[in-house]
Amino acid sequence: MYAWLWRRLPGPFAAKLTIAVVLVLGIIALLMFVVFPWLDPLLPFNEVSVDN
Repeated sequence: MYAWLWRRLPGPFAAKLTIAVVLVLGIIALLMFVVFPWLDPLLPFNEVSVDN
């Protein structure tokens, strides 16, 4: 999959590397600011069963 993506990116090595880094950072930002906040209330990790 990564080889296919690397072959599809335009330009020489430096341009491919820059585009790949920007894509990875964009995916991380999308996960951190959109997907994880949306998913957080749906996860049961905040529901503790220990009573005082």
